[in-house]
Amino acid sequence: MMLMQRSSVRPAGGRGRRALTVRSVAAAAPATKSVSGTMNALKAKGKVAFIPFICAGDPDLDTTSLALRKLDEVGADVIELGVPYSDPLADGPVIQGAATRALDKHTTLDKVIEMVRRTAPAMKAPLVMFTYYNPIMRKGLDNFARTIKEAGAAGLLVPDLPLEETVSVRAACEKAGIELVLLATPTTPQARMRAIAQASQGFVYLVSVTGVTGMKEQVSGRVEGLVSELKAVTDKPVCVGFGVSRAEHAKQIVSWGADGVICGSALVKALGEASSPAEGLQAMEKLARELRAATP
Repeated sequence: MMLMQRSSVRPAGGRGRRALTVRSVAAAAPATKSVSGTMNALKAKGKVAFIPFICAGDPDLDTTSLALRKLDEVGADVIELGVPYSDPLADGPVIQGAATRALDKHTTLDKVIEMVRRTAPAMKAPLVMFTYYNPIMRKGLDNFARTIKEAGAAGLLVPDLPLEETVSVRAACEKAGIELVLLATPTTPQARMRAIAQASQGFVYLVSVTGVTGMKEQVSGRVEGLVSELKAVTDKPVCVGFGVSRAEHAKQIVSWGADGVICGSALVKALGEASSPAEGLQAMEKLARELRAATP
């Protein structure tokens, strides 16, 4: 995978490892904005969460704001918002391309947060910020968590931190009232799955493929077993992402017992690669409605 060097920021090393502890998240946000509250309410009703992802700043931040509102109107249960980054190690070509276009337009973390501040308070769905560790480190853990909370975010996902190195981030999130969502993959041993599920807040993000994000022709049948493995070690909601791009994919994942379906690359492509922002919003909305209908 080609990595795009568009930033002087480089991954940080030397993060201290400490014993894992889990404390309750401060109940600062309204119940309707809580990721765990939303997921648990859906699960109690036998409903499956539709969780779309888009990349901030592609094609521009004003369009991102409109897209978030549109996804909220369509009925997204939780929304993931990616912060563009120069070296998106977990992302495939579509999201890499979106991040590059956003960076080319001078999209920064601070600008993304200001857009969230203008947009999130009016949304029904809780917003989960998706960012790599370096921007968090540069802003300072406590400052970052407090700032995104004040802007209206409810959760955080940091894909380049292994479980053992999430302790400090989780502590800062708990202090601010942000829920930290962790990921499990097809290569995660069951004992480690149990530890990840125990530490994850809001839901457990199950990566459906060994590799990066992207649109696939079909979802691997192995996912059914992975969902079962996770559910054997946790009662927290399990949501499946990576490679989900069509309604039939969502229906298949629902039939396998997942509590949520996460779609990113297909929505990012529809929104960011259209001939105009207006056409991108229309294409994104059309796909989002199809996916929403497939996750009852």
